[in-house]
Amino acid sequence: MPRYAAISAERHGRKKWLRLRNYAFAAREGLAPIVAAELARAALAIPLAFTEHAGRHTLVAVLSLAPGRNLFVAPDGRWLGRHVPAWFRGYPFRLLPQGTDRLVLSVDEESGLIVEGGSSGEAFFDPEGNLAPALKRVLEFWGAVERSRAATDLAVQALTEAGVVRPWEITVKTEEGPRAIAGLRRIDERAFRALSDDAFLKLRRTEALHVAHAQLLSGGNLGVFEQLAWVQKQVAPAPPGAMPESLDRLFEPGDDTLQFD
Repeated sequence: MPRYAAISAERHGRKKWLRLRNYAFAAREGLAPIVAAELARAALAIPLAFTEHAGRHTLVAVLSLAPGRNLFVAPDGRWLGRHVPAWFRGYPFRLLPQGTDRLVLSVDEESGLIVEGGSSGEAFFDPEGNLAPALKRVLEFWGAVERSRAATDLAVQALTEAGVVRPWEITVKTEEGPRAIAGLRRIDERAFRALSDDAFLKLRRTEALHVAHAQLLSGGNLGVFEQLAWVQKQVAPAPPGAMPESLDRLFEPGDDTLQFD
């Protein structure tokens, strides 16, 4: 189980962290939050949907139609799709609330990526006690994700208030027969097109139109799960200690990073 702790010089000053080498940690994650800044890539690779909790909806990537499984993660930890959600790319770090109005950079101390200072890896702090350059980039990454998340939440709330987020009726074939998938929601295209001019203009004030169009577009990706299930059967687990691919580009400009211009 993850155990996140706020990063501090007292707790982590003599430790180092290792860069993410595979996505095995996400193998049981069937859903992942998605933010507006990554929609252009995510919508072309992964089905997107909304989930509801306590009356509020959240935009998510649907990574499997079976609970407790992520079909995008191969047995050897490789990511099988064209886009990795930012929620996973920033692991083992997160920005988590501390108190009522503050977010702090935290790290999963059960990730296996935290090592003693004498080991190879990235330092948390420099000799002067400031965040080391690599960790500063981590903080900037999560800060950008958090800003986009806040904008995404406003957009999703606007779509909810407009009444265009409706249950998504999905049925999959299993060996036991057809099975209905419950709990996912999508944009009702007919309701969306029927919006009044005033309601439509209200959505334009947020990222709502961008989110709605991306979710509708992504619905065509549902067929990816059948393909991924086939690939999963073909990929044998890697030998112990094997590393699928170096992810050193995580915090550098490129296709696999979020760009917030």
